[in-house]
Amino acid sequence: MVDYGVNNVASVVRALAAAGHPGTLTADPALIRGAERVLLPGVGHFGQGLANLRAAGLDAAVREAAAAGRPVLGICLGLQLLFAGSAEAPATPGLGLLPGRVARFGPGLPVPHVGWARIEATPAGAGHPLTRGVLARPEYFYHVHSFHPADVPETARLAEGDYGGRFPTIVARGNVAGVQFHPEKSQRAGLALLAAFAEWRP
Repeated sequence: MVDYGVNNVASVVRALAAAGHPGTLTADPALIRGAERVLLPGVGHFGQGLANLRAAGLDAAVREAAAAGRPVLGICLGLQLLFAGSAEAPATPGLGLLPGRVARFGPGLPVPHVGWARIEATPAGAGHPLTRGVLARPEYFYHVHSFHPADVPETARLAEGDYGGRFPTIVARGNVAGVQFHPEKSQRAGLALLAAFAEWRP
């Protein structure tokens, strides 16, 4: 798990262990490059998150792990960093590992969007190893966010939520995936998703 100075990493470590798959928290780019799989958590601002990654050389390490075919999962801000850019920091390029962009929720909606939201698998998600067991039926996951994935191709949308309209909340392309919610705060369903990631063989 990538440690780049953002919140919630300790709770993700605990959740992974509770799911039966203990992880290693590290800020060492060499360990990230050589890891069997990489988890990028995060809470905070898109621009600051990218700045922290780059200052430590962790952005290149995550890209190299992804290019080597190893499973990569972003959580909340970590998901957003996997896109090419975000409306939260328009001048800051993201990692560019997922198709689409990050947009702010529309006017008239209270932000951040906080709380449990009902999530449903899309046709692409119904057969995907990350989601087919976890989302055999709709489940509730805990969200805290003001921005969300947008312009994501149907083939990369594994699951959607609804907040003033449908939005992708699980996105994947190849060996790279991300979730907009917090599995570490989502009880049984969240632990099941983390276990699915730990066992995922793209």
